[in-house]
Amino acid sequence: MKRVRLQDVADRAGVSMKTVSNVIHDYLHVSPQMRARVQEAIDELGYKPNLLGRQLATGRSGLIRLAFVDISLPYFAELARAVSIAARPAGYRILLEETGATYDTERSLLQDTESGLFDGMLFQPSVMTSAQIAACRPDLPTVLLGEAAAPLTMDRVMIDNPAAAREITSHLIASGRRRIGFVGHEESGLSETSRQRLAGYQQALDDAGIQPDPSRLIATKSYDAMGAVTAVTQRLEAGLDVDALVCRDDLAAIGTLRALNHTGLSVPDDVAVTGWDDIKLSAVTFPSLTTVSPDVPVLATRALTLLTERIAGYDGMGRHEVVPHQIVVRESA
Repeated sequence: MKRVRLQDVADRAGVSMKTVSNVIHDYLHVSPQMRARVQEAIDELGYKPNLLGRQLATGRSGLIRLAFVDISLPYFAELARAVSIAARPAGYRILLEETGATYDTERSLLQDTESGLFDGMLFQPSVMTSAQIAACRPDLPTVLLGEAAAPLTMDRVMIDNPAAAREITSHLIASGRRRIGFVGHEESGLSETSRQRLAGYQQALDDAGIQPDPSRLIATKSYDAMGAVTAVTQRLEAGLDVDALVCRDDLAAIGTLRALNHTGLSVPDDVAVTGWDDIKLSAVTFPSLTTVSPDVPVLATRALTLLTERIAGYDGMGRHEVVPHQIVVRESA
């Protein structure tokens, strides 16, 4: 069976190959009438873009690698969707990679000998330090996501974690809470995410003249909701005295709601609860979650913009950008 070429589509639609390419890559300046005309020709001929041919012709594959710790975590799933949506107008598709928060996997991504398959990478490191990342000297254009320290030579997009943690803890204090705990940090080897959020939590307590109490810090063995159920239940049954709990993320908050219900405590009357990430589930929990809401679409768009500039040849110093966040107040606090 003869392979349908880009030129065949152009001939059928009566347009140039460039116009067909613009339609395939969803460029915004193509008129609706022209887009429909070309799409009709594509459908009639059954044309499918040839990735290898595109790479040979342009030097680019149209693929961007998106790498983070775990796609099963709702925040990362929602981030991946936002990145995919932001990438379409620029003609890019996204390939997901999980690092499992291991040094070897993160390092291998930065030193991948097959990186030529991709035009660039968005990468959220969990384990590697900025010095270790810098030492890899990746040839692949890369933009870092999240709060982990970034080399001065690399771009990074993040939210202000200490400020957000300070704001949501201050919200609890303003409502009259004084015995405020923190749920969801690692038992050992704090991640940079936990470190920054704990710092903001402690700063808010200090600002209000409340002595931080290490006995109100509840570590979990895992990032899922069940880890928080187990940890919070055990501490409550052991006599933990709190009137509010700041949770590292929404999954920890969802587990915390379950643990409080199990031990007969009412939210927010007995204990107020806050989350982080504003995942879609947070609006439909019972009660619904007050949470830190990072502007994920803006984060995705800015990261893609910086990356496409790198792909196009920008070779300057790293640009470190902070995107907005807000506190979404719901029933739990």
